[in-house]
Amino acid sequence: MGSPTSQPRPSARIEYLKVRNFRALMEIEFKHLTPMTVLLGPNGSGKSTVFDVFAFLSECFESGLRRAWDRRGRAKELRTRGSTGPIVIELKYREQPDTPLITYHLAIDEVQHRPVVRTEWLHWRRKRYGKPFRFLEYREGHGRAVSGEQPDELDTRIEVPLKSPDLLAVNALGQFADHPRVAALRDFITGWHVSYLSADSTRGQPEVGPHERLNMTGDNLANVIQHLTEQYPDRLNHIFEALRQRVPRVERVLAEIMPGGRLLLQIKDAPFDNPVLARFASDGTLKMLAYLTLLYDPEPPSFIGIEEPENFLHPRLLPELAEECRAACERAQLLATTHSPFFLNALRSEEVRVLWRDEAGHTQTSRVADIPGVPEFVDEGASLGYLWMEGQFRVGDPLVKHGGPSRSFEGRER
Repeated sequence: MGSPTSQPRPSARIEYLKVRNFRALMEIEFKHLTPMTVLLGPNGSGKSTVFDVFAFLSECFESGLRRAWDRRGRAKELRTRGSTGPIVIELKYREQPDTPLITYHLAIDEVQHRPVVRTEWLHWRRKRYGKPFRFLEYREGHGRAVSGEQPDELDTRIEVPLKSPDLLAVNALGQFADHPRVAALRDFITGWHVSYLSADSTRGQPEVGPHERLNMTGDNLANVIQHLTEQYPDRLNHIFEALRQRVPRVERVLAEIMPGGRLLLQIKDAPFDNPVLARFASDGTLKMLAYLTLLYDPEPPSFIGIEEPENFLHPRLLPELAEECRAACERAQLLATTHSPFFLNALRSEEVRVLWRDEAGHTQTSRVADIPGVPEFVDEGASLGYLWMEGQFRVGDPLVKHGGPSRSFEGRER
């Protein structure tokens, strides 16, 4: 069952990602990104590192570059081993399907154990052909930006120095109405949900109070259930209906206010009269509830990241969860990592990217749709999970040295 019918709202979509010098990502590109992208590969191939690129960028905008940098061990742990240049993250995205492609470029280095924004710029190409116009450009806290709804070369470039070279210009200028395109990018990134959902986190008893959105760990699940109960009861019923289809004996979920101002999450199972406390519910039930709550959000994040959704879930539920994820992509872009052939079975070859480490230890990637032979197998009715387990992808096999391609295949994205 897909998400309840509603008018999809336009949201920004990332079409391209390039990363340089970020841990094992020495130089990697992801082209032609689809609304749903799934990363596949052996342990240590770099899936979690790609995932963390989005988490890092999100944290830079939410809590500041310095904190996100320090939390990851600074340049000593973040910069690719043996490299000396800055860490570079570059996104190409569209605010809506019919709007120009915008490129956001961020290069970060370290000086005296402090992060420094070496370069940060935004440019777009108003027409398919023609020179891109850079409407924001900063170096180490100094630069300029063009104001206006449709910035172009005739607009005035305004010099706006930042207080510190570790501040992001998009985050600072995006708070002002004079820079609507910059503000749109800031709103886009601050609206991301990069999930590290844990079943144990959902078992707690948070302080009472409705929360509009599930947080990264899911420890406010009871607060979100309270919010949906009060403001979106129909949406909550859709979540319960979807949950019952996957966990048949679940009747409903309650967020009860306890003396002392705490919320107690309870799950009512049939045929029993008394609900079960969330702390005694199964990991799979809680994770499925958390995923459905996230995917059925009345105002979903513009970008959702989920790591290994198969953990604690029955294999037969995974194709259905993949379909729930695809339905959510009508209103949000989704990135997931997986090791599950059952999850893969519900995916399309253009949605899956295989990752592996080359002999130098650097992560490489290939789109499954570009692997010779795979499209032909799929046309004949073969499922991706089966092809992967049979070794037909030729890359990302944990039992093959380096997990890399055979000599006959050089299918990595360039």
